[in-house]
Amino acid sequence: MKTDVLVIGSGIAGLSFAIKVATAKPEASILVLTKSNNDVCNTAHAQGGIAVVLDKVRDSFEQHIEDTMKAGKGLSDPNVVKLVISQAPDRLNELINWGTSFDANELGELELGLEGGHSQKRIVHHRDLTGKEMETKLLQKAGSYSNIIFHDHYFVTDLLLKKDRSAISCTGVMAIDRQKDELVSISSGITFLATGGSGRIFQNTTNPSVATADGVAMAHRAGARISNMNFIQFHPTALYTKNKHSLFLISEAVRGFGAYMVDQTGNRFLFKYDLKGELATRDIVSEAIMNELQSSGEESVFLDCRHLDPEAFRSHFPTIVEHCLSKGINFEKDLIPIVPAAHYQCGGIQVDHFARTSVNNLYASGECAHTGLHGANRLASNSLLEALVFSHQAAGIVVKELDSIPAQELQEEKVYQLKQTGNKEIPKNFEKELNQIMTYNLLYTSEESEKKNAILKLRVLEENLKKLSGKIDPEFFELKNMIQTAILIVEQAIENRFFEKKECAIKPGNPKF
Repeated sequence: MKTDVLVIGSGIAGLSFAIKVATAKPEASILVLTKSNNDVCNTAHAQGGIAVVLDKVRDSFEQHIEDTMKAGKGLSDPNVVKLVISQAPDRLNELINWGTSFDANELGELELGLEGGHSQKRIVHHRDLTGKEMETKLLQKAGSYSNIIFHDHYFVTDLLLKKDRSAISCTGVMAIDRQKDELVSISSGITFLATGGSGRIFQNTTNPSVATADGVAMAHRAGARISNMNFIQFHPTALYTKNKHSLFLISEAVRGFGAYMVDQTGNRFLFKYDLKGELATRDIVSEAIMNELQSSGEESVFLDCRHLDPEAFRSHFPTIVEHCLSKGINFEKDLIPIVPAAHYQCGGIQVDHFARTSVNNLYASGECAHTGLHGANRLASNSLLEALVFSHQAAGIVVKELDSIPAQELQEEKVYQLKQTGNKEIPKNFEKELNQIMTYNLLYTSEESEKKNAILKLRVLEENLKKLSGKIDPEFFELKNMIQTAILIVEQAIENRFFEKKECAIKPGNPKF
């Protein structure tokens, strides 16, 4: 269990990084750890696509940059925005060369979709399964390398650190082998966090069960800098299902395709909030929905697709159509009930332009990282692109630095027997209480006093969890990670005060390490 490069997470960020390092360094050992199956990740759930400027007549890098800055409320780092958007065509071509398929017209030209916040059609997609297509092809590509090894069902609990004067270096991880019920140490020269987001903290989320803020919490405990965790993006169109935590996502592309958003009387209410109506950015649409629900007392608003060409809609969104039918909703006749749900973590582990954290030999990419691209609100379909670019940036540096990491920094393996909580209802009750605290209204409409009260409740929850500290099963660590990250989110919401009068007193800056 020693490796040159340790990748934690098997989404687009982790896999693209592993592939590039494996290609450039065939003699290097690369170990990819996943806490579930290797295809369970946020990447596989991405429906819309990847934003790339391809139509140079109507579109341009400058327009994509402007759209990204506007969506981020002017808080995106302009240098990062330029870096990411200018690399998009090259990163897309790599995906295609690795076998990824995207929708094309009869002339073989890539079809470009439109999503909220974009001034032009620039979303490259694979029907409504873009993320799944990417994940499948990246797993196949990574599996073709003899020096990339996958260990599924390994839950990483903490980073191993070495302190040398004022510097802190990461030398590996502690992880639970869930199949053997053992806690083991794994040594590595480079550790790459690609652990995804934190959506499971919130009352409603579109995220899968693995999105429990593990990377952010581990990095925070290791002393890494964490930035802008309060910038949690709520997706406005999650399929409303009463008393359900994880909600099915209705892609942004549905509104780009022409669907209307209406209230219970059939009124298209978004235009009184923004002239772009259904094509306004996610934060504006989510806020509008929450305002309408508060005024009406209703449980949801609706997407109206009844006026759209049914055959074209089925062709573009087969997964959405099938899921809605399974819930008794026929888009040709019925309105689709929707509510906002926690979708994407715009803040995270602070990294530089090469995905380096403030801890030596520790990198982060994807949703767990704060790169400076998204500002206060992510522009639709920029996330897959961000992961590809920063993993590309990291791979270039890691390939150069691997040989300079002294072998003596690697640690001997240690194995401990796992202790379980036994009562599986305990984690469920803790998570339910956490979800009741962490709501949309807490972040975006509550007063500072309510946020401070929420922190007190979270700290009580944290103290109660510590009473189970003799237990070291994965559910315990997931709860620990979610509660610690929830505290960070609310604390930074108080510090940043961005949503007070829609202004932010804290200006973003490039991370300086």
